[in-house]
Amino acid sequence: MRQALENPFYYLDNFRQVLAWVGERHGDLLDDQERGFLDQFQLIPQASQALLVRMVMRKGLLFRASKLRYTEIGCAIEASTALVEHGWLETNPMVDITQLFGLLKKDELLAVFGSSATGQRKTDLFQAMQAEHAEPKPFASWCEGLEDAAFRLAIGDLCDRLRLMFFGNIHQDWSEFVLADLGIFRYEQVAFSPASRAFHARADVDAYLHLHRCRERFEAGEAVETVLRDVPASGYANEWLENRRGKLLLSLARQCERDGSRSLALKLHAANGYPGARERAIRVLERHGQPEAALQLALTADAAPESEHEAQQLQRILPRLRRTLGETAPRSRVTAQPERIDLRLPRPDAMSVEHAVREHLTRSDAPAYYVENALINSLLGLLCWDAIFAPLPGAFFHPFHPGPADLARPDFHSRRAELFDDCLNKLGTNEYRDCIRNVYRQKFGLQSQFVSWGLFDETLLDLALECIPAEHLRAFFQRILLDVPNHRSGLPDLVQFFPDEQRYRLIEVKGPGDRLQDNQKRWIDFALRHRVPIAVCYVQWDEASI
Repeated sequence: MRQALENPFYYLDNFRQVLAWVGERHGDLLDDQERGFLDQFQLIPQASQALLVRMVMRKGLLFRASKLRYTEIGCAIEASTALVEHGWLETNPMVDITQLFGLLKKDELLAVFGSSATGQRKTDLFQAMQAEHAEPKPFASWCEGLEDAAFRLAIGDLCDRLRLMFFGNIHQDWSEFVLADLGIFRYEQVAFSPASRAFHARADVDAYLHLHRCRERFEAGEAVETVLRDVPASGYANEWLENRRGKLLLSLARQCERDGSRSLALKLHAANGYPGARERAIRVLERHGQPEAALQLALTADAAPESEHEAQQLQRILPRLRRTLGETAPRSRVTAQPERIDLRLPRPDAMSVEHAVREHLTRSDAPAYYVENALINSLLGLLCWDAIFAPLPGAFFHPFHPGPADLARPDFHSRRAELFDDCLNKLGTNEYRDCIRNVYRQKFGLQSQFVSWGLFDETLLDLALECIPAEHLRAFFQRILLDVPNHRSGLPDLVQFFPDEQRYRLIEVKGPGDRLQDNQKRWIDFALRHRVPIAVCYVQWDEASI
């Protein structure tokens, strides 16, 4: 354990670091209340600071004092005084019956409700009491005989805002600090200026949080129409925010499809520029008995597909629409097929079908590895490490980045085109092997959204570099960089090396009843076009061996 965690207030130091960071780099985006919190937090007693941070880092907003037992803090009631005075903590909060059942144990609930039904499950007790106790009450009114107190964290939204401005996203949380302090996660240290930050306007922070709350409500089961009222009808000028709005609208529209609200689904899809919305609009038109409109939109899409995925779907949709309208569909082009391997294997007791095939195929002179998407992506990440972690504006703005913040954006590659070209040009010489090996040794274990360190040892790395031709690596890397979010997946499960012949083959494994997924088919088509050796292995279990 690192020295940082020998300090019992390590989490408080981390929180203070976030406050200082946000104050220094985002001070102009804070309002008076938020700036006041940053200033006043430093002035309250350390135990009170620590108690607040402990609650911020736990789930939910409601806490029982008896559950806030920390040696370094001492009495939670005493430590809470300064927090209540500043309005950051509410004591004896109003609690509804659902929240009460979340706070109390079953025996405590039986005492509260005077029930003798000790054999009842907690869920059954809730159902029995729900209608009779519909109105919320202060915690103490519920629990008059319980020697305990409850608090409600009143600054949850403020802390979410601070965390968002620090990380630039809402999914990273305070545990990043602890994992880094423990040495479990280590990050590339990218130089960035004090001006580097995730947000440049308060309105963008507000919009991000608003969309996040809307998604939370939708995922919690709130009706689409209700959530939709709060989703901005017009697009954001900020492309990043508009992408998030579009993704949410796509989810809402898909739910409309499932609910049978096709008219609303079509309206949402038609106005949405997010990838996938146009394809869904075509499908809704088709199912809504409007094949002419569906065909017209499909032809428009086919003239300029937004992605390989859309092009693939249109190859299925267009012939069907033409048949519906009585038109003659063009003949499907004959495509090359991958090598086919058919195996009948004993059903393994505790092994996946992929590992069973690997064990069957591997030989001392032709080892096979289960790598799926990890091998090719990792080789790309190693060769192009400097390009990926280049300190471009807006790419890095805190110490916990496993990759650039714009990785999923359409201009990720174009912003770094010259840097990637410099890396890929090494594939024309023998330099690339030394480059990859050096980065592997120098950066081993640093967090990367491309490199899967757990996959590798130097034996596998050397086999890959000796057996996979540079021109194949270039083709793989260029395709992934063209559309990182969609092209990083779908690669075959296994790779088998033939070191004596300096060759390899990729093998996709399909167990009984399993079929190729669309992204796998696209990688197979790509491999065949680039003369990459690829096979699909179909497995049947030998039931007689069981």
